[in-house]
Amino acid sequence: MRSWIVRELGGIDALRLVDGPEPAAPGAGEVTVAMRATAINYPDLLMLSGGYQYRPPLPFTPGMEGVGEVIAVGDGVAPGLMGTRVIVGGRTGLLAERVTLPLESVRPVPGALSDTQAAGFTVGALTGWVGLVARGRLVAGEHLLVLGASGGMGLLAIGMGVALGARVTAATSAPAKKAALLEAGAHQVIVLDREAPDLAALKDQVDVVYDPVGGPLVRPAIRTLRWRGRYLVIGFVGGAPVRLPTNLVLLRGIEIVGVRAGEAGRRDPAAGLRHRQAIDRLAAEGRLRPVVQKEVGMAAAPEIFRAMAEGKLVGKAVVRIN
Repeated sequence: MRSWIVRELGGIDALRLVDGPEPAAPGAGEVTVAMRATAINYPDLLMLSGGYQYRPPLPFTPGMEGVGEVIAVGDGVAPGLMGTRVIVGGRTGLLAERVTLPLESVRPVPGALSDTQAAGFTVGALTGWVGLVARGRLVAGEHLLVLGASGGMGLLAIGMGVALGARVTAATSAPAKKAALLEAGAHQVIVLDREAPDLAALKDQVDVVYDPVGGPLVRPAIRTLRWRGRYLVIGFVGGAPVRLPTNLVLLRGIEIVGVRAGEAGRRDPAAGLRHRQAIDRLAAEGRLRPVVQKEVGMAAAPEIFRAMAEGKLVGKAVVRIN
């Protein structure tokens, strides 16, 4: 069975495609899934060098979301699940041809999502829902600013904002990606200088900022918020965390809100289930779809990691497994 393995923290060059043993047969409450496709996310890239908050023990297989077909079930699992096409989630381990994992780590694919769409749906959609709804309390008619909007996380946040009835402004540092953001539903697009971003045109106009970037964008983005605005901290693609201007937080009554969708579900499984059901309903209704720009075969997986590291991707990137 082929899988990508990381035996040492050496970045992309540490990835090794190996032909190893089959996964263990499913035990009680477990299933074995033949993976069809696995999406690559920015945390997967960070884990290769130990730069993510979760550091899996070595050796490990990357991959936290994908899609596949149930090919074996353990005791206590309904036999009728055999052959079901399922979305698969985990902290690691999915960049492999077959995996055995707990039943709660899989769920039927919602609606008419293709394999590539289903593979790259959950991480971005769940972060969008937990961030914008559960934590950001975004409501119809409010103004949402999405930073890093051309990435997989950003594009799904645009789609989520539109589905919730918000007015969405998308920000990007790549003029060539503007058309993709408008196609995703953004009402307007602002092109920024990555080193010296200027958001003055939005001063005091935004209700919620969705920020997976951080770095130089933080201070100008905070100034866009109106009274009682919410600033959602999603990640730090733009560099190390920065000091916050707490005087502005005080004067504008701003909330700085940390968003960790996966951790939220681990700490409150019932809420995690509700969040997954909510995003699946949006997908089943045709109101939310991931944008998948790049697909490669199993042997070419490092290409996606390199494109991600170089900031060349628009939307999600998926490795076809079988």
